Amino acid sequence: MKKILFLLTFSIIINVFSQEHFPKNDGIKTPKKGYTAFINATIITSPNVSLKNATLLIRNNKIVNVGTTITLPINTTIIDMKGMYIYPSFIDLYSSFGIDKPKKERDSRFTPQWDSKKNGYYWNDHIKPQNNAIFSFKYDKKEAKTLLGLGFGTLNTHIPDGIARGTSLLMCLHDDASNNERIIDPKAAQHFSFTRSNTTNQRYPSSLMGIMALLRQYYSDVSWYKNQTEIIDLSLQAQIDNTNLPAIIHSGDKLSNLRANKISNQFNLDYIIIGGGNEFERVEEIKNTNARYIIPLNFPKPYDVTNPFFADKIDLSDLRFWNQAPSNPSVLAKNKIDFCLTMATIKEPKKYFRKNLLKAIEYGLDENIALAALTTIPARFLGKENEIGILKKGALANFLITSKPIFDKDNIIYENWTLGYKNVINDRNIINIIGNYSFDLENNSYTLKLSGKPSKLKAKITLDSLELKSKITYKNNWLNIMFNPLDSTRTRFIRLTSRVNANDANLKGKAILENGDETTWILKKEIADKKKSLKKSKKEINKLKIFPTTFPNIAYGFKEKAKPQNMIIKNVTVWTNEKEGIVKNKDVIIKKGKIYKIENTNAYQVNDDYLVIDGTGKHLTSGIIDEHSHIAISNGVNEGGQSNSAEVTIQDVVKSDDINIYRNLAGGVTTSQLLHGSANPIGGRAALVKWKWGENPDEMQFKNHKFIKFALGENVKHSRSPFNSHRFPQSRMGVEQVYMDNFTRAKEYDNLKKQGKKPRYDQELEVLVEILNKERFITCHSYVQSEITMLMRVAEKFNFTVNTFTHILEGYKVADKMKKHGAGASTFSDWWAYKYEVNDAIPYNGAIMHNKGIVVAYNSDDAEMSRRLNQEAAKAVKYGGVSEEEAWKFVTLNPAILLHIDDKVGSIKIGKDADVVLWSDNPLSVYAKAEKTIIEGTIYFDVKRDLKQQKSIKEERNSLINLMLIEKNKGIKTQQPKKKETKLYNCESVGF
Repeated sequence: MKKILFLLTFSIIINVFSQEHFPKNDGIKTPKKGYTAFINATIITSPNVSLKNATLLIRNNKIVNVGTTITLPINTTIIDMKGMYIYPSFIDLYSSFGIDKPKKERDSRFTPQWDSKKNGYYWNDHIKPQNNAIFSFKYDKKEAKTLLGLGFGTLNTHIPDGIARGTSLLMCLHDDASNNERIIDPKAAQHFSFTRSNTTNQRYPSSLMGIMALLRQYYSDVSWYKNQTEIIDLSLQAQIDNTNLPAIIHSGDKLSNLRANKISNQFNLDYIIIGGGNEFERVEEIKNTNARYIIPLNFPKPYDVTNPFFADKIDLSDLRFWNQAPSNPSVLAKNKIDFCLTMATIKEPKKYFRKNLLKAIEYGLDENIALAALTTIPARFLGKENEIGILKKGALANFLITSKPIFDKDNIIYENWTLGYKNVINDRNIINIIGNYSFDLENNSYTLKLSGKPSKLKAKITLDSLELKSKITYKNNWLNIMFNPLDSTRTRFIRLTSRVNANDANLKGKAILENGDETTWILKKEIADKKKSLKKSKKEINKLKIFPTTFPNIAYGFKEKAKPQNMIIKNVTVWTNEKEGIVKNKDVIIKKGKIYKIENTNAYQVNDDYLVIDGTGKHLTSGIIDEHSHIAISNGVNEGGQSNSAEVTIQDVVKSDDINIYRNLAGGVTTSQLLHGSANPIGGRAALVKWKWGENPDEMQFKNHKFIKFALGENVKHSRSPFNSHRFPQSRMGVEQVYMDNFTRAKEYDNLKKQGKKPRYDQELEVLVEILNKERFITCHSYVQSEITMLMRVAEKFNFTVNTFTHILEGYKVADKMKKHGAGASTFSDWWAYKYEVNDAIPYNGAIMHNKGIVVAYNSDDAEMSRRLNQEAAKAVKYGGVSEEEAWKFVTLNPAILLHIDDKVGSIKIGKDADVVLWSDNPLSVYAKAEKTIIEGTIYFDVKRDLKQQKSIKEERNSLINLMLIEKNKGIKTQQPKKKETKLYNCESVGF
């Protein structure tokens, strides 16, 4: 059956191409069978290979030969290219040329779509590998004219919609050809992205982590589908049919490049990744992927910084990106990363593509690499290196004829030949007279500046620095200029005319004065000193100020990644969180990232290579651990598209350059558990991170952290969210049924596997099986005692324990049951009354649960509160009389116990990780400041360094703003400062 469907699909494709081969009753035509030779040209056959006084011989749509000694056939049309250059036409691998923009479905927030609307295809409408651009393609002559003028001859065009987008077609720009002539390959590549489809309202996935999870499940389903015969799925079959095609994925960001590469490695793929232009910020990690990249030339415009109040609102990272982005291609090239270029994301390519390309070269991109990135490299990526992007025997006759070397700023593209067909961009028979001139008339000395294109000149006539009104025409090498003399109130004109001679730099002609008298005039061209001009150009390049990147490349980033060092913190009060309690006048020795010794002051001598820190009058504690946080997460903390999102993981979307990381370090936080939101009963898996400022997401994370977020209450049943009011469950008893149904399914799934059967791999159920097998642990968003009791009963029915109830503001009511069940608690100190189900909260909640023998932690669940968790811990002393030492454990050792990492962190003990904070005062005091925050022996926050950076940041901002003002005065279009989003945090966005 599958084969029949495949043959039907194939026959449709063949039919599309075949129909134009039938004879047409449109008159008599003489087929073109002769040869055309372009002689005496400088021919660049490929980057680094240039032939002088060479010949290019073509016939029909192919290159017959190229070289310096070619014997021409008898029936050859010879075209003399003396003084001109021939290059391969450009290739763009990421285009949607000829494809109508997919229309967005009507917004249906109040009537959402949960399931696919297509029968016989994949269960998710955002996955559509069966789409083929050939069926949506319609040649666009208007756009083709623009692209030909920019030098492009070949495009890989696809339907830019969905996660799995289907296949693209490779085609040549040729107005007078039919599709079967234009199209080189009807299935050139398969396309993917991290973006939802516009043509469906199916809710899932709604986040980046959901998209990544769906892609993983999709690839697993493809493998499963190969080995079964019972089900027909046209999407999965299409993916199998397209397996051998190059796979191109749009990520659009440096960190998402790494995410795409992870999926690529997991499923043994070879993604070609479309970047975001910010790869230079993480070039070491980008290089280590060994992936191939398509890099956009969409550089940001300078911001409008004339208003100092608006300028203050622009982030330093945005100012830097404007300055640094043009260096991205150069940085990639210097790091030997395999990439080609695309103009796809440039909004006005006609205006900005060439400008940005020359800017990239100005910022250090080697010209040969630039040419390769537009010709041979994209051809190689598609396996078409012998057909396009090169001038060699047998390749397609796609080439450019230019006036000068292709990247010369004054170069003109005369013709762009595609498939042996001439597309005239600028008439090469028109003599180029662009330049600066001077002439004398009636005892006045004028200057004339001719600019624009040879076929469309612009004139500027000045007399004593005063610009005069003028009009110019230049056609068939006749130049006519009319201008008003100095007295502009008069309606008389001076008219100039000249026949342009290619052999004479100066122009001579007739002038008709205001009074009708005739005279002669001579235009004298200013000849620039090439050596002087070249020196000036190099000097300007040397003056080009590109600000260095930092780690991360935002405010307060390190110039170089922070490194661990051996150190001794002398004469300090140590809060050990161990049986020794709080001890005074101790020296703490840190060696190789671990707590090495805790000695009496001056009892232990260290070598000169140790950093000595004076802790006199200060307090040293283990780093604060935030059990419940939502900072540093990319593109959504919730995957609320379905009731069970166990397949998603925050580990995929850790955002290592979030400024909140630095702010947390300034508050003494060294470790945080990043949790999924509370939009559904079974949420996503968690990430546990150490805030190693400047490192990449993988280097921050604990390996094999196996926690998952569950949720109860108003958020889950959408009591306050009309947009999601149609998704099951809608009641508290419905929430319980979700748990019962899903764990029952998971148990049946696990039993099948234990019986040796091979069910379809299901990531959701795999995670739930881990819970049943006590290999994964639950952190559950909770408030009301009845629901807390319910989940413990469900867990006991399936023989597992709820690890942690988070928020748990009615925990004081069920502390005895929690103790018996074995659950821990991670709560707020005194935060309540923000919705109905927390009205019974009391500030003594934490102390009561602690006194019942429950492991209690205080968490933030908030980017602001996480910066002052030390003060939150102090509230346990005020409300409930918890001792200072035990209260401090609420934000250090106790969350470490709940997270199963107390063997590594949470206390100052020999052999544990050196995650410590040096405080200026008692850490529970409102006056205490974190002076140094240290993780594994590396200082990631230092208050003295912070003060210095504040000054340097101010200076850098001022320098960048001045550069923008200079750019603005050059007449370059500016962009308005970005409006800061006002984030209305609700239960679904952060998980309260």
